[in-house]
Amino acid sequence: MEDSELCFPELFNSSCRKPNLPHFEVMLMYVVLCFISGLTAFLNLLVIISISHFRQLHTPTNLLLLSLASSDFSVGLLLVFQIVLIDGCWLYGDIMCTVYQYLAYVITSASIGTMVLISVDRYVAICYPLHYSTKITQGRVKICIFLCWICSWIFQSLILIDNVKQPGRYNSCVGECAFVISYIAGYADLAFSFIIPMIIIIGLYIRLFMVAMSQAGAMRSHIAAVTLRHSVRAKKSQVKATKTLGLVVLVFLLCMCPYYCVALTGEDNSMSASSAAFVICLFFFNSCLNPIIYAFFYPWFRKSIKLIFTLQIFQHGSSDTNM
Repeated sequence: MEDSELCFPELFNSSCRKPNLPHFEVMLMYVVLCFISGLTAFLNLLVIISISHFRQLHTPTNLLLLSLASSDFSVGLLLVFQIVLIDGCWLYGDIMCTVYQYLAYVITSASIGTMVLISVDRYVAICYPLHYSTKITQGRVKICIFLCWICSWIFQSLILIDNVKQPGRYNSCVGECAFVISYIAGYADLAFSFIIPMIIIIGLYIRLFMVAMSQAGAMRSHIAAVTLRHSVRAKKSQVKATKTLGLVVLVFLLCMCPYYCVALTGEDNSMSASSAAFVICLFFFNSCLNPIIYAFFYPWFRKSIKLIFTLQIFQHGSSDTNM
């Protein structure tokens, strides 16, 4: 065995061996993941600055988008460690391996929880528009976001307790970053982090679609014309926001489903390296897509980007700009 095939040549008897991957494939994965990592962190940072800086954007729905952007920004940073693992060697020790994997689980769980909250927000906005402002307040949304993150930390701590207690306990050689959970914990994570949230999200959006269709029919009828005349503009705004956030949820499902379907079928060990790389890249790429969707559908995001790039946000009173 040549030294170049080992992660740590000085530890000949205990070092892990590098996987024998084509040079082109390795370089392609480096380029793709570096691009996704940088773009994800940059775009989501723009969302975080926009919503945090401009007071007019401090709405309950945008607070949920801020939580989602924070988790997506963290994904962009964590991708740096995934890039390190491309050549099959972990160079930062067992503790950093545990921290990286633990944060990845928590952030993913919090993202899915935020998607559920966004679906509930849209459900109330469309199905109970007259009560939306009283039921969905900034204070309640902040509490829900806080509970979402705390529950993600607690739940993943229970799922990964063996790995957290003894970092590196499942590593078979030096240079490996192995994370192993029991079948019960794995199925619990799959159920509470994917299956149940997806059932809730899909169920709410089916209900939303039915209500939107019925409202569209009512708006065309002469009977409801007088009642709806004063609220048509507000409803159109809510429907547009719902369509945009529905697209965010749909993209989220399309990017996450392959990863969790592999976990559900248990075929992760039989996948080729290229297939596994595609599933992982798709999983992480979702965090990059959300700000792109905002840029296409939200005028306030495009305006805030212009103000950020022209450094107008540093001017006095810029936080009160009409967005």
